[in-house]
Amino acid sequence: MKFHIDFDIKKSPFPVQHAQNLFLLGSCFTESIGEKLRKHKFSTLENPNGILFNPVSVSEAITNYIQNPKITESDIFCYNETWHSWQHHSRFSGITAADCLQKINTSTSNAHTFLKKAGHLLITLGSAWIYRLTKNALNGKEDQVAANNHKAPSDWFDKQLMDLHQTKALLGAMLQNIFAFNPGVQVIFTISPVRHLREGLIENNRSKAVLIQAVHELVAAYEQVYYFPAFELVIDDLRDYRFYAEDMVHPNYQATQYVWEKFMEACMTDTTRDLIKEIGGIQLAYQHKPFNPSTKQHQQFLRSYLSKTSHLQVNYPNLDFSLELSYFENELKKYQ
Repeated sequence: MKFHIDFDIKKSPFPVQHAQNLFLLGSCFTESIGEKLRKHKFSTLENPNGILFNPVSVSEAITNYIQNPKITESDIFCYNETWHSWQHHSRFSGITAADCLQKINTSTSNAHTFLKKAGHLLITLGSAWIYRLTKNALNGKEDQVAANNHKAPSDWFDKQLMDLHQTKALLGAMLQNIFAFNPGVQVIFTISPVRHLREGLIENNRSKAVLIQAVHELVAAYEQVYYFPAFELVIDDLRDYRFYAEDMVHPNYQATQYVWEKFMEACMTDTTRDLIKEIGGIQLAYQHKPFNPSTKQHQQFLRSYLSKTSHLQVNYPNLDFSLELSYFENELKKYQ
């Protein structure tokens, strides 16, 4: 008897490699994958606007990264004694306007430079539901889409579900702008498996359906665009509430790890996966807390991993092992 569905994932024609810059943008699931990429020494930039869920906010963010505008106080607003931007997550908010503007403009400038030389752009879409500002909203253009509500009153927003045509047209225009700015970049789309239960179960499924169909039509239209089925891996492959956190909304560690392993299989070469395995071993050694640190056995352990880390640093000079090398060297000095 079988209780699990396996499905083959089409391999990406343009594998992710350590030599490339990886730009990640979108929902909170983006940051889960980004954390694993960073841990394994990939050069990444994640969510320069903070977490974004809907296609409009993602597209507007990409436009800003390409054009690199400098926003001013007229572009932000003060609410509850804190300055905010309708296009940014609250982590870019500030007690003063200058603080808020400095964080936003610095982040946008860094994103402009990074996107220009990125080898891959990973976009995770979370929801086709958008919240347009009403006339009650502070310093927002009426009908502007909010990327974050900043805990503002509900009458500041009108809720709307994007349709397929609208979503595809918006994302298609975004892709054309991306390829004009960086012709060599490869785009990987994913749909977040995070369930937006605030909208309701039926509404969540309608939203995901719009995103999935729009993305698949774009994959068929552009050779540089690939779809990785993170959504299907959690919803259809794992398909069990044991793989969700207590809120029944976010995939838990086991689910995220499973998706990461499938991502490596589909989007990386054997050589890259072997390097990840070596780096993972060094990370475990770096975090290891010995029971008896003064033993010869532990000193040999440190020498062994110092040698392995030094070897990788020589062979992959573009990767940064300075923290690990410093740790192993300093620990060994204690016993000399």
